[in-house]
Amino acid sequence: MTRLLDVENLTLQFKTDEGLITAVDNVSFSLDAGEVMGLVGESGSGKSVTAKSLMKLNPHNAVYGPDTKITLHLDDGPVDIMSLKSAKEMRVARGGAISMIFQEPMASFAPAISIGNQMVEQLQIHTAMNKKRATEVSIEMLDRVGISDASTRFKQYAFELSGGMRQRAMIAMALSTKPKLLIADEPTTALDVTIQAQVIDLMKDLVKDFGMGIVFITHDLGVIAQTADTVAVMYLSRIVERGTVRDVIRNPSHPYTKGLLAALPRLDDLDTPLTPIPGDIPSPLERPSGCVFNTRCGVKVGDICSAQIPDFSDISNSHQTACHLYSSEATPS
Repeated sequence: MTRLLDVENLTLQFKTDEGLITAVDNVSFSLDAGEVMGLVGESGSGKSVTAKSLMKLNPHNAVYGPDTKITLHLDDGPVDIMSLKSAKEMRVARGGAISMIFQEPMASFAPAISIGNQMVEQLQIHTAMNKKRATEVSIEMLDRVGISDASTRFKQYAFELSGGMRQRAMIAMALSTKPKLLIADEPTTALDVTIQAQVIDLMKDLVKDFGMGIVFITHDLGVIAQTADTVAVMYLSRIVERGTVRDVIRNPSHPYTKGLLAALPRLDDLDTPLTPIPGDIPSPLERPSGCVFNTRCGVKVGDICSAQIPDFSDISNSHQTACHLYSSEATPS
């Protein structure tokens, strides 16, 4: 497959009154065209910050690590995202080759501008279309994502649409520029299960039709099992396990991934009590030393867990985990 994105050693900190807060720590991954990669973890694990880094959308107090490298591979050559400085330079990524679907569309659409005018404006900024052609493309895309009577909805405002329809309109706007990479930040969280299933099916169809890559952010491993090809599990700013969905779901290796799966309800035995992961995710101000999960882990192998950050170990050719249980340096206590 054709490589679309390479993220190497992504580290991001925020300047605050309390000092530098680490939000993403040495994260690396790759994505091919036509691949859907799931990024999962609890709230506060760094998923959204990682995704926004791909478009440098984090606030001005964000400080990227010196070794951070993000490369977007386009038809006319690679683009070094970190070297782009001005808003004009960033257009190649923001809304051009990369589009993003946010968790709450009402926070993304301007309330006093119609859905259609916002879509047309975007197309005129990122393409050479005139207003007439941009209008035609926008209505076509609204119809494509399953919005009935698209020409009427085109003239309406975000508050006039239902939650599911707003989410579809957000997807239509994100896809109207035909991006190479789509970032979907928990796009189904606020939707009921029926609309959620429709959105998931829609995204699968769009991957086939457009051949784009998708980074799908969620805390729901059930959604990832239905949607993604590969998955990376994040905890407190670090990726702790990664691999194909089949490998990670069927053979979880990291204690955190096992905990996430154990916390899911079982449809074949509804009387089985849920098993939550003990404790809470630590504050970024109080990051534990060594393995970031060691304060909540029930299978620690010794002092090494709190003293040394684990490297990735191969579980198989398509499955890696960052845990001292699989490290040759670890000695069970």
